[in-house]
Amino acid sequence: MASYDSEWLDRMYNNRALVPAHAEHFQRWADTSAAARIAAKPVLDVPYGNGVNESLDIFPAQGTGKGGKAPVLVFIHGGYWRSLDKADHSFIGPAFIQHGACVVVPNYALCPGGENQPVTIPDIALQMVKALAWVWRHIAAYGGDPSRIHVIGHSAGGHLAALMMACAWRSYAADLPVDLVKKALAISGLYELESIMHTPFLQQSLRLTPAQVAKASPAWLPAAKQGVLYTVAGADESAEFLRQNTLMQKAWGHQRVPVCEAHLGLNHFSVLEALANPEQRLHRLARELLGVD
Repeated sequence: MASYDSEWLDRMYNNRALVPAHAEHFQRWADTSAAARIAAKPVLDVPYGNGVNESLDIFPAQGTGKGGKAPVLVFIHGGYWRSLDKADHSFIGPAFIQHGACVVVPNYALCPGGENQPVTIPDIALQMVKALAWVWRHIAAYGGDPSRIHVIGHSAGGHLAALMMACAWRSYAADLPVDLVKKALAISGLYELESIMHTPFLQQSLRLTPAQVAKASPAWLPAAKQGVLYTVAGADESAEFLRQNTLMQKAWGHQRVPVCEAHLGLNHFSVLEALANPEQRLHRLARELLGVD
């Protein structure tokens, strides 16, 4: 984009304004998540580091995966890197543990952070690297297979999921495999952050700089050297989210991004609910990615 229309960008990226019933979605997530924590009995608030919000919830699989170990689904929540919590997304767990997957839901620090400890999007990306490294080292104790780690993210979480595919894991720690993340699914993700940097309602909390945009825009980074990434959005999302949805396939090619879809009848919030609904194609795509029946 050569120039930026501030009012247009606010319309395109303000999903709460675009979906007047967004509060109903959030309440449904909270209610179903509370019920999921009672029914599934996850292991809550496991620290993966000592930083702000560096903890995760683990939903062990029901039954065992292939070879006695379950494939691992790490779900990264959205909220424009500045809101929401892992506890709002526990409802993702039961939809997949019943099919033999182990589900991990990490938290992360939220932008802009405090005056003495600011938080940036690259900071959050490094927290997710730390969380996934923890999962690879420790998930076997919870029945998960560290050789089958998959990442699914929604909105800002979709952005982070794509970044995890591009991560140079050995640069972070020499003991990590180069293909730590085997596959990823990004739902309503944001893959270039220049537009976000110029969106007025997000500027005060995200405080993006051109250097951060260049560093943390997955579509501007070299394509992942292994694995596949699926990108999906709701067909009822804004034109900008639909444009963002196609960026990774254009940037990384069909071999790395073989699936790029806009699902009819779904908006920015209902598309996440479709992930947990066995009758929806998005749920089936996720199970295909995980390799579970």
